[in-house]
Amino acid sequence: MFHPHEGQALYAPAVPAPGSMAPPATMFGNVPGYEGTLAGGGGGYLPPPMPLHPTRDPEPAPVPQDWNIPSLTEDVARERFIMYASGYCCYSNAPAKDGVITNMQAFNTYRYRLETFTESRSTDWTTKPYAGEPADFYTQTAPRPWEIPVTAPSLFQNHEENIKVPYTSSKQPCHTCSASGKMPCLECNGSGTKVCWVCNGSGSRGAESPCTHCNQRGRENCSKCNGKGNKECETCKGKKQLLTYINLKVEWKDNVEDYVVEQNSGLEVDNLSDVTGKTLFKNAQYMLYPVHGFPDPTVSQASDRLVREHQAKYSQNSRILQQQQTIELIPITKVTYKWKGGTHVYYIYGNEHQVKVPNYPATCCCSIM
Repeated sequence: MFHPHEGQALYAPAVPAPGSMAPPATMFGNVPGYEGTLAGGGGGYLPPPMPLHPTRDPEPAPVPQDWNIPSLTEDVARERFIMYASGYCCYSNAPAKDGVITNMQAFNTYRYRLETFTESRSTDWTTKPYAGEPADFYTQTAPRPWEIPVTAPSLFQNHEENIKVPYTSSKQPCHTCSASGKMPCLECNGSGTKVCWVCNGSGSRGAESPCTHCNQRGRENCSKCNGKGNKECETCKGKKQLLTYINLKVEWKDNVEDYVVEQNSGLEVDNLSDVTGKTLFKNAQYMLYPVHGFPDPTVSQASDRLVREHQAKYSQNSRILQQQQTIELIPITKVTYKWKGGTHVYYIYGNEHQVKVPNYPATCCCSIM
């Protein structure tokens, strides 16, 4: 039998993180609970309060009864090989159809996967063009970052939300255009005209040929600003005023890490990332206990290491909502076959029966006419 063993969550100061562009924070004042929130630089990820759930004993883990996967038949191995070869225009399917299978060797391997589903919160002062929203700054005490209610997505689903913190909004003149709503056009330096590209400013196209493009002026209206010399301020969108407020960014993330037991089949471990296996063990709790007593000791060692690393790492600047660990038995079959006097191999792996051929013996160069 194998059983879990729990690690403890650790907490540490927040790590600064970048924020959105905004005017200096001095124009906003300090909001209780948001003193470290900066304009443009962000307030960093905020350490969560104490865990939502009390520490509790682990739930009994089911003991797998069947550790084996049915052997792959020769017919299936050949069928998958033929399908693989047919998928490449430059591959002849002769080796797949005519090759003689001489050996099929199973290299079933274990994959341990740990998922830690977290919620993190960060704040920064931000702005948007003012559109008549109420300016509620200091009308009431702003709720603290972790007091603001949010609806979490389904477990282990990545998601992000941006929330305007109540009672932090104020109306301010646009700092970019000095509340004019306009900015000088950079293309013409605010003049509204540019040197005519046809006559290069001379007003003529030859000794006696006037330039009709600019009517002999030597200059033409700037196309970027339609000859006005200025453009709408991109910060306030011509509104002249900005709504400034504290933005709360809430991120939910499924942090996934795998450990695959080394096997000597010759198939690289990276190939297994896109396939599934037979689930031998799976359990989810608020905080997991590492798996102990698994038949392959490297799986237990990996579980102990990863669970402790995740709980220490992700509890610093986020709230752990749920953890889940899974052990899969992934089938790998190394197929040896002979074709035209040579010996070759290919692999079939995963529940999906994916095929990997290190060196296909019958390829050609294709050209498209």
